[in-house]
Amino acid sequence: MPAGIEFRQVSKRYGDERSPLVVKGIDLVIDKGTLTTILGPSGCGKTTLLRMIAGLDPASAGQVFIDGQDVTHLGPAERNVSMVFQSYALFPHMTVADNVGYGLSVTGVARPEIERRTLAAMDSVGLSGYGQRLPSELSGGQQQRVAVARALVLEPSVMLFDEPLSNLDARLRRSMREEIRSLQQRLGLTVAYVTHDQSEALAVSDQIVVMDAGRIAQAGSPRQLYEHPCSEFVAAFMGEAMLFVAEAGQDGVIRLGPLRLPARRSVAPGPVKVAVRPEAWQVAPESAPAALPGDALAGTLLKSAYLGGLQELTIATEIGELFVVSPDVRRGWAVGQALALSLGGPGVSVLETG
Repeated sequence: MPAGIEFRQVSKRYGDERSPLVVKGIDLVIDKGTLTTILGPSGCGKTTLLRMIAGLDPASAGQVFIDGQDVTHLGPAERNVSMVFQSYALFPHMTVADNVGYGLSVTGVARPEIERRTLAAMDSVGLSGYGQRLPSELSGGQQQRVAVARALVLEPSVMLFDEPLSNLDARLRRSMREEIRSLQQRLGLTVAYVTHDQSEALAVSDQIVVMDAGRIAQAGSPRQLYEHPCSEFVAAFMGEAMLFVAEAGQDGVIRLGPLRLPARRSVAPGPVKVAVRPEAWQVAPESAPAALPGDALAGTLLKSAYLGGLQELTIATEIGELFVVSPDVRRGWAVGQALALSLGGPGVSVLETG
């Protein structure tokens, strides 16, 4: 089966050949029927990548394929691609039904077919009965659903989402990302989804592509990128990992201060960098280090913040101040308290050797 979307050595610059490249020789495969999130900081090229899939921006070099067809030189209308924009871009004077069916009406589809497909698209996103309302009469989440239905009604090979949830509050974002993911899986859509929100990317993706300065820093499953980042940039961007200089021994054990960590991959003896997630630390009172596996690191509690289901801790240790997230919210955390810390589970990655 051909890939849903494929980039072969695609580059993009705006202006003449003296202008800098904003996308630099990208190779990327998005499998048919999957959702890939393109993630990265502002200016990394992720929206440009999306616009090149849509045909809104032509590639300066390389080839773009959709369902095995070379679409590099085809315009947006020839690519069977639908895009959901950050602003929704609804027509304020049109009803919901007219907004959803607009793309069909301008392509000359017969009115009965427009009505049938419009009703089906609205039903698929939970908007049955809203057809005669205006966008101004809808909530932000409902307007988002209209934008999705308008894209779905065209029965595209590929759907593109550009920061679709950035205008919604936190609770609605969580609900809408679940709806988009459910819809994608139910209909078997090929989706490219741009966001700067790491938790959103982790929640909805089959594949995450992290971009940095116009290049792909790493691509893989959410678990691969979170638990096994390949660089400092990816480790820092996919969460709040702290980086430490450690030493790899001949025996394959990583020494981080008094801690001894097993290397999960082959590492040459010598200096290494280790990324540690805040939730990877296990914490016990210093009087009870036996409660922790392996060696323990002594620390002193500097700050504590209760977040309902989690406790955020700042702890001074011989390897520096640590930011720790603990699920133990029932314990009485007191500033100045002596603690013992250990690393025994996931959330620890060796990034590179010296």
